[in-house]
Amino acid sequence: MIKNIIAGFCLLFSGVVFSQESNASPYSYYGLGDQKFKGTVENVSMGGVGVLRDSIHLNLQNPSTYSSLDYTTFTIGGNTSATSLETTDVTEKVNRTTLNYLGIGLPVSNKAGIALGIMPYTSVGYKVDNLTTGADDIERFSRFNGKGGLNRVFFGASYEITPKFSVGADINYNFGNIDTESIVAISDVQYGTREQNSSHYGGASFNLAANYKTRFKNGLTWYSSVIYTPASTLNTTTTRDLATISLTSSGSQVVIDEIEQSELKSDTDLPSAFTLGTGFGLERKWFVAAQFTGQESNDMSNRFNTVDDLDFQNSYKVSLGGYFIPKYNSYTSYLSRITYRAGLRYENTGLVINNEEINDMALSFGFGFPMGANGNLVAPANLNLGFEVGKRGTTNAGLIQENYFNVYLSFSFNDRWFVKRKYF
Repeated sequence: MIKNIIAGFCLLFSGVVFSQESNASPYSYYGLGDQKFKGTVENVSMGGVGVLRDSIHLNLQNPSTYSSLDYTTFTIGGNTSATSLETTDVTEKVNRTTLNYLGIGLPVSNKAGIALGIMPYTSVGYKVDNLTTGADDIERFSRFNGKGGLNRVFFGASYEITPKFSVGADINYNFGNIDTESIVAISDVQYGTREQNSSHYGGASFNLAANYKTRFKNGLTWYSSVIYTPASTLNTTTTRDLATISLTSSGSQVVIDEIEQSELKSDTDLPSAFTLGTGFGLERKWFVAAQFTGQESNDMSNRFNTVDDLDFQNSYKVSLGGYFIPKYNSYTSYLSRITYRAGLRYENTGLVINNEEINDMALSFGFGFPMGANGNLVAPANLNLGFEVGKRGTTNAGLIQENYFNVYLSFSFNDRWFVKRKYF
């Protein structure tokens, strides 16, 4: 187990760097980019539902579930995506692979648990060229490039106040760099202008959660949870370079004159959010749940460039999903021990461009494969495989629609730590 954790952290640090270029969405131009972490593979496979308290899986969406762990649990997950970017005239395809999270949860007692880990939080990756001709036949060329993103390190703890009710909290440290470049060239002006910005972000945020679980006489178990994320602030330092340039026929740049270099310090606000979820089922047999997440509007627009016909509204996300296990303790059929998951997700991102709301909707499904078993049939490891197909945006009003297919993979390892040895 310790070797697995060391190897995982080595993969993590290389993966975090790689994840900074894991996005190819033009919508990551706005704000701090696309939110990368949407839950573990188990959550994503069920449409993003994170209500469940689980004894062998680490639920990184909901800190109030850490106290339910019976084993020290180590998990690592990533995904690969194939995306088709479509306008009314052009279609382009891009592929990206990234590490999504790494975490470890430890039961401290039969009533308390802790967890810690790291994940890419947001990602920026775009390159947009635009050529327009005015009524006076003057051509205006603009190019916008961006890359980078934020990463998040977290530590959380949970405590069961009663066997039915638990509370928990995460403290997160968010950090990272985002680099952007904008170029504007006009046909009757000899040189173009270029603005480059390199921003470093750092600051803390918090998640507070509560979870309630009760079992009825007919064997059904009901779960409900609430998660609240207060608004927080990131300290931001931006280095800005202005220059006049000449663009060659191949598109490369020749710097004519360095106009100005400056350093700016400011604060970047992260909006508050809350999540409500509820579900019911038979433990180790089946489970269905619904979840709603609402978030305040993000007023950052773009970090540096003024954009017309842009508005931010409060966003929300609705998820529906669940799982089914034919027979978790079957000795004769491996297929009966597999966990089968499925879900739906609809998200209003809060982004409005050219009076068009940018929405995201997806269908997901997945499988949990137990790997070995000990005497009480709890698998010491499991592999989780998830699939998600969906679309974001629209081709209306000159915008871009993203049609994506994501494949998610995670490994989860369970072990007992801090067990006192007995000598005979």
